[in-house]
Amino acid sequence: MSDQTCALCSGSGPLTPFDVAPRDTAIALCATCLTGATGPVSDAPHWRCLGDAIWSDQPAVQVVAWRLLTGLKSNVWASDLLDQVYLEPEVRTWAEAGLVTTETAVVHRDSNGAVLVAGDTVTLIKDLVVKGAGFTAKRGTAVRGISLVPDNADQIEGRVNGQQIVLLCQYLKKST
Repeated sequence: MSDQTCALCSGSGPLTPFDVAPRDTAIALCATCLTGATGPVSDAPHWRCLGDAIWSDQPAVQVVAWRLLTGLKSNVWASDLLDQVYLEPEVRTWAEAGLVTTETAVVHRDSNGAVLVAGDTVTLIKDLVVKGAGFTAKRGTAVRGISLVPDNADQIEGRVNGQQIVLLCQYLKKST
């Protein structure tokens, strides 16, 4: 499939067939689109290609684009695009059937409501006294490469002053 273009972004390069569950239909995706289609998706300039892909005449492409946009709906541009799109009832049912439900998943959000993902960089918006460590994490401190606490949406872990500490999301702002 390497002589074609990606069904979502029209990019060239090595392509991989992606089965659009639960039907036995496949589309060719580049590495970036395949990563988003098979796992969690975070906002990036690459996903602006979904603005064209969602209007494809191929139902399988519409399904994958709709699922990715649904994963990005916390972003204004993706939410607006989802509001504009009409999928035929059969295509919509197909898209919803293969959607990974995130209702039981823990979603971490910063003080402004932006979704945090592992590896993000955040900035402290308040001086925080670190109990047991004997220092204060100052406002404006950047915490790079955060980890998410899997069972608590209000907490992340990050390294401040050389120590791994737990931080409350309400005192953080996602850095761009």
